[in-house]
Amino acid sequence: MVEEVRTRQRERETVPGSEYERALEEVSRFVERGKNGTITVRDSDRDWELCRQGVVKFYLVKNEYPETVLQDWFVFVHDIKKQSGKHRHQGGLVLFVIEGEGSTEVNGELIDWEEGDCILLPLHPDGIEHVHFNRGNGNARWLAFVYEPCFNHVASELSQSAVYSGFLEALGNA
Repeated sequence: MVEEVRTRQRERETVPGSEYERALEEVSRFVERGKNGTITVRDSDRDWELCRQGVVKFYLVKNEYPETVLQDWFVFVHDIKKQSGKHRHQGGLVLFVIEGEGSTEVNGELIDWEEGDCILLPLHPDGIEHVHFNRGNGNARWLAFVYEPCFNHVASELSQSAVYSGFLEALGNA
């Protein structure tokens, strides 16, 4: 009679560098950052920069500032000198006016705003083209909040249709 042999196999050791191991490490970093990351982002920690939309200061940008406790938000201040660049995306932004007065053209409709107002750029499947204007004599600034997971799922487009004139001047293309 044949003797039956049973063998027990151990689970395979983890393979360094595997996708699963990287996922576990990323979750561990996420949890650690939530427990011990930077909670206060000081104004002096960030610089103003010139871009196609205008003059902005980014406070939170995923992967750009990995020390912060939140990584799923874009938070930035936009200083509207006279007129911003013009672009289109599916919306889903919250803009809080922290200084001055201005207006925003959204798909051809002009909407006025002033300090203390909250501007909600709606979600729209065809996108919303918008540009911002400073209507006052001083600064016009708003603080933008973009929740990246939502934005990524609905914003299949982000296109620039007009560039901020100060950006072109800085490049020598005005």
